[in-house]
Amino acid sequence: MSSENQIKAYAAHSAGAQLERYDFDAGELKSDEVEIRVDYCGICHSDLSMINNEWGMSQYPLVAGHEIVGEVVRLGNAVKGLKVGQKVGLGWTAESCQHCDPCIGGKANLCHSTMPTIAGVPHQGGFADKVRAQWQWVIPLPEGIDLSKAGPLLCGGITVFEPLLQHNINASHKVGVIGIGGLGHMALGFFKAWGCEVTAFSSNPAKHEEIYAMGADKILNSRQPEAFAAAKGTFDLIVSTVNVKLDWNAYMSLLKPEGKLHIVGATLEPLDIHAFSLISGQKAVAGSPTGSPIQLRTMIEFAARKQVEPITELFPMSQVNQAIEHLESGKARYRIVLKNDF
Repeated sequence: MSSENQIKAYAAHSAGAQLERYDFDAGELKSDEVEIRVDYCGICHSDLSMINNEWGMSQYPLVAGHEIVGEVVRLGNAVKGLKVGQKVGLGWTAESCQHCDPCIGGKANLCHSTMPTIAGVPHQGGFADKVRAQWQWVIPLPEGIDLSKAGPLLCGGITVFEPLLQHNINASHKVGVIGIGGLGHMALGFFKAWGCEVTAFSSNPAKHEEIYAMGADKILNSRQPEAFAAAKGTFDLIVSTVNVKLDWNAYMSLLKPEGKLHIVGATLEPLDIHAFSLISGQKAVAGSPTGSPIQLRTMIEFAARKQVEPITELFPMSQVNQAIEHLESGKARYRIVLKNDF
């Protein structure tokens, strides 16, 4: 095994398995690839879905981790705009074709040939000492950003930031967030920094003080029909970060004419929405897959300037199984980040 191309990692060898130490030869660095020494890597629910093969696309052994912050250590001979020693980040996508219309048009996250950072083969993720990706997807990090907290911004952060760009949201708009967890708490921070009036949907009074501190201007109790009735037709955009079935028609009723319900939480059940929920008021349901390289750069620069950052808990990477158990138990507040201790 070539020491130059050797990567030390923690991998799942079958669906749902505990992660075990896994060292592998990544082969020769491709001309358009960047090799990153991993400093920090966040844990996302998508990592658990891939480890457990919930989406039916996992290949084993699988090294998860796609909220990566680190330092450039090697460059392929066709890489542009990056240098050895530079601090960079890497999110969900590690590769795209770079020649289709979406790629040429600046929307490479919509490329049909995108390759996830944690595809298993050929790409392995950031629960490792090093990771590789196509240079266009390697995001330069601004000066002054907290490296230990930047990782979750590259997946969860861009996931909730992209709807602001997609729907041309500005400071005059009223937006709502469903699900104040790993994604939702970052949505509150971004939407508040964007200048919007921000409402959180929560039925847990014990969390209200914390939710206000995260950036909410208002809290609407999702279990009170009278509260929904009073808020009818008042939102320009509602972003759902949950992965469970809800009364979607009730949320559609809260939208203004031409309002949008935007889904970023990967609920596996079909959305039950009446036609007249869309027809009346010319409303729409939308979604988005993380973001393009330019959107990632825009997001991370905005986050650094406005000091938007996730609330995190830090674990050494050697305790990755304990960290995953902490996340699966629902105790994470609100994103877990692993620190490389290889």
